[in-house]
Formats: sequence, structure tokens, C-alpha cells
Amino acid sequence: MAGAVDTSKGLPSHPERATLEGKNKFLGFWFFLGGETILFATFFGTFLGLRGGTADGPTSADLVALDLVFIMTMLLLTSSLTSVLAMFAMKKNNFKAMMIWMWITVVLGLAFLGFEIYEFHHYVTDYEFGFSTSAFASAFYSLVGLHGAHVAFGLSWIMVLLIRYRKSGITLTNAPKFYVAGLYWHFIDVVWVFIFTVVYLMGVGG
Repeated sequence: MAGAVDTSKGLPSHPERATLEGKNKFLGFWFFLGGETILFATFFGTFLGLRGGTADGPTSADLVALDLVFIMTMLLLTSSLTSVLAMFAMKKNNFKAMMIWMWITVVLGLAFLGFEIYEFHHYVTDYEFGFSTSAFASAFYSLVGLHGAHVAFGLSWIMVLLIRYRKSGITLTNAPKFYVAGLYWHFIDVVWVFIFTVVYLMGVGG
């Protein structure tokens, strides 16, 4: 039963929503995600409208290397799995396992960012494909860069929590914070799936 107390652990079975503060964080986060969804939808719409405006510059088909993008996708999807495992550990009051899985999530996210930086550098240096090259370039860097900024923010958020609560164990105060950060990370992963489909797969297909 939700909210039931596990007497052997001293924590409710759902510590992330066991208090009014936790429930409010959870509710407020969904409102926040609504705004984020509208923001990304606007950028997706702009990209789809401008993807043909290459101004005789490189097109998606010229740029995209699906092997690199596939590696990036696997890194991010795997990080989503490790964050789920971290939340399972939290609900079992296994603080050590939760911290390990969350740190693995961070490492995978950092690897994704590293590949994205390499991708941008490759486009600029090898194809002279900069932000102002064309309308398509501006839309591409705006959309993919916005997602990259969200990844960086999510990683910073998770690392701050991991460092701040590294010795506190799982409590009714920090459980909602870890849970909401995990949900945010899933949102970032879902957005990337759309980017992978719309920007890269559709780009290769012309």
C-alpha cells in the first residue's frame, strides 16, 4: 500500500511522496515539464520549417554519421536505465546502491556530452557548418544545443544532490529530490529519442 511504513527500514515504501513537501515537488515538477514540452515543441517546429534552408551549404544527409549518433543514443538510453535502478534502490532504502547507480548515470551522461561536443566540432572544422551557415544550421544547433544544455543542467543537478547527501542516507527530505531529478533525466532521454528520429534519421533519409 502506497505510503505504508516499512518498520524494518524506518521509511515508507514510497519515501519520495510520503510527505506533503514531496507531493508538492512531484506536482510542481509536472507543471514544469509541461512548459519544457512546449519549449521543445517550438524548437522542433522551427527545425522542421527550416531544415530545407541549406543555402547551398551542407545538408543533413551530408553531415550525419549514424554510427556516432547510435553510440550517443545508447549511452543516453542506458543512463535512463541506470537512473531507474537507482530509484528502485532508493525505494528499498539501499543508499549505497542508489549512489552507485546515480554516479553511473552521471558518467554515461558526461560521455554523451563529450560525443556531442565532438560532433559539433567535427561539423564546424570538417564541413564549415557553423551556426550562421544557413537557416538549417541555426535550427539544428538551436535544437540539439538546447537539448545538450538540458543534459548539462541535469547532470549538474544530480551531481549536486550526490555530493550534498553523500553521507546522509535516504531520508524523507532528499528522496523527493532524487526522484524528481530522475524524472527530469527520463524527460531528457525522451526528447533525445525525438531528436534522433526527426533530426538524424529523417535527415539521412532526405
